[in-house]
Amino acid sequence: MSTILLEIVTPDRLVYSEQVNSVTVRGVEGELGILPGHISFVTPLQIAPVYVKVGNEKTPFAVQGGFVEVRKDKIVILAESAERATEIDLERAEAAKERAETRLHAKGRQDEVDHRRAELALQRAMNRIKVRHN
Repeated sequence: MSTILLEIVTPDRLVYSEQVNSVTVRGVEGELGILPGHISFVTPLQIAPVYVKVGNEKTPFAVQGGFVEVRKDKIVILAESAERATEIDLERAEAAKERAETRLHAKGRQDEVDHRRAELALQRAMNRIKVRHN
């Protein structure tokens, strides 16, 4: 089974750097499965889990936006943040989800920027919860 180098990088750290069999990401156009030998491309990523397959093991990462760049010799995910399931504090993610939902359902005048921030916060919290439960 062939492999390709995957690097998941955030502004703070190198989160992951290993040879993998496949990567599944959610780009702006939808879900993408990437195998060794894939054509080169760059696309923005949605706030969604990234699944990394090595042998028969599938590992999820909570990736919060960014880009994926596929090259002949490696795949690079440049993300605002990325966490393994084991790094996610489930209680904190649940609390963030509740805060975001409260802000989204608040009565009164809420400007568009605050509403969008609350939506993004909710997406990030839900992504973390989904990855943690995998």
